[in-house]
Amino acid sequence: MTVGDGVTAGRGDIFLAGVGGQGTLLASEVLGEAFLLSGYDVKKSEVHGMAQRGGAVTTHLRFGPKVFSPLIEPGKADLLISFEKIEGLRFAHYLRPGGTLVVNTQEIYPPSVATGREPYPADAMDRLAKVTDRFFPVDALAAALSLREVRAVNMVMVGAGSHFLPLPVEAYAEAVRRCLPERVQEVNVLAFRAGRALLKAQAGSQEEGGVRR
Repeated sequence: MTVGDGVTAGRGDIFLAGVGGQGTLLASEVLGEAFLLSGYDVKKSEVHGMAQRGGAVTTHLRFGPKVFSPLIEPGKADLLISFEKIEGLRFAHYLRPGGTLVVNTQEIYPPSVATGREPYPADAMDRLAKVTDRFFPVDALAAALSLREVRAVNMVMVGAGSHFLPLPVEAYAEAVRRCLPERVQEVNVLAFRAGRALLKAQAGSQEEGGVRR
């Protein structure tokens, strides 16, 4: 498994899954803008009915020379970027066989767990590792905290996922400048670079002997 073995250069389907408040939708905006800047047609669809209550937030993003529908069918996504472990499990069925799964190791308890009705699955990482051989866990929260900006978790995840997309790094930096206020652009570009570095290190550990959990 090598970094860069992701979607084809011509077209691809990206599924993003997270929890309300994590910036999943902003991450999809930056990704979409980066593809547009690089000459691709882009279509995306968002589901965020319970976002403000900490519910699931998802985005379908499709790119190519010409894209007619924004929706990704289950089992067709080339890349699934999950901002939380349970959300990765919840939407794993969207990933195609042999697809790439990049997951933030952060745990955010849904209401059923927070109220004690259900336990948080202790085997979440083991179950995620069985979804695909191309599984990359990333501690995006730690990276964001090192930059003293917890809200930059989303850009860390974009940076990690960017290894599997056919875009130059410069396109993401320009997309950040176009989508975010000037006062937070620098820290978000740094978060993007931190995510790329984390994923590169993670891929190296896999090549040395399996997924590190």
